Amino acid sequence: MIRFIFILVLFFSTSEAKNILQDVIDKAEENAIINLPKGIYKGNIEITKPVTIIGHPNGSTIYGSGDNTVIKVKSSFVTLKNLIIRHSGDMHQNLDAGITIGDAKYVEVINCDIDDCLFGIDMQNVTNSKIIGNRIKSKDFDLGLRGDGLRLWYSNDNVVSKNHLRKSRDMVIWYSHGNLIEENFGEHGRYSLHFMYTGANIVKNNTYEHNSVGIFFMYSRDTVATGNIVKNSLGATGMGIGLKEASNFTITDNTVIYCAQGFYIDWSPFEHEMRNLIENNNILYNAEGLHFHAISLNNDIKNNNFVGNMENVVNDSKKTKISQNVWDGNHWDDYEGFDRDKDGIGDTPYQAYAYADKMWLYNPSVKFFYGSPVIAIIDFLAKLAPFSEPVLQLSDNNPRIKR
Repeated sequence: MIRFIFILVLFFSTSEAKNILQDVIDKAEENAIINLPKGIYKGNIEITKPVTIIGHPNGSTIYGSGDNTVIKVKSSFVTLKNLIIRHSGDMHQNLDAGITIGDAKYVEVINCDIDDCLFGIDMQNVTNSKIIGNRIKSKDFDLGLRGDGLRLWYSNDNVVSKNHLRKSRDMVIWYSHGNLIEENFGEHGRYSLHFMYTGANIVKNNTYEHNSVGIFFMYSRDTVATGNIVKNSLGATGMGIGLKEASNFTITDNTVIYCAQGFYIDWSPFEHEMRNLIENNNILYNAEGLHFHAISLNNDIKNNNFVGNMENVVNDSKKTKISQNVWDGNHWDDYEGFDRDKDGIGDTPYQAYAYADKMWLYNPSVKFFYGSPVIAIIDFLAKLAPFSEPVLQLSDNNPRIKR
């Protein structure tokens, strides 16, 4: 079927731009292309038909009233490109946003600059759409009071790529499946990427810095996370990559560095017939490289690099034996064995023990002193002459010697 595209070019000054943009959209034929000249246009507009709106290279700003959402998309086959979007409302219960897309498919938001908007882009029941190359920043509120930079709710089979989220709250993917989250950059937020009740998503080659949490997967399954970089997740909840009740995950070729906790695993996999693969990751210079909480078995932890962490592996659950996970071919910077046959594999297994000095694992008050000279002395004495039988945490029969 041939679709006829009508090109409509607007020529009006900023002073004339009061309700003209909404009027032009309402009068445009379906599939029209609206090219905006440079200027400022009144926001709080609604799009209820297939149209394309393209901003001028020198700046076409759609400025909201400070009440409600700046642009509401209520139609499929809508494209918003090269727009500057400012000044949404600040009501969380209304999900005031720069752009809201609802009950639509084949929508594209490309190279838009969204600032001073509580939520950036809010997608509800949106499929087969593309969110590419946008710059998104929330209002200048305290972290917990900001809105989410990007929010997918019951939205499937979308592409979210090359966006830059700065000083928003979270990027959330909830009840959404089959999405590609690729080459995005997030900084100075809370959860730079947060999944809940999702499946079959791909999280690839993203970079997240200076957030409270890098990537957190909750109550989800069948997802691949590969090639991501998470740096400087600090604070009480500082976490690189977290899995909570997550099953059938493949976590490969990621770098997690300078975080309070590199990986955090909580009751994962949750479905006992499934496994998780954690392989070829660089887990570097974190306070804790890999932290286990609750029952977390049936993980295959292979060929990872554990370097420079204060503790490579931590288990805070007394009754769970994390040695029941598969540990194989990892590089451990505290391995004390040799490689006499030069095959790149240590001659003896790497074994990590928990000594009685690890009282800080079960007592958060003691953890305040972790890294202090007193704890360092206790640690040394416990290993020199342990006063109780240490507990084997894990055994890697093929520790890889890094050359």
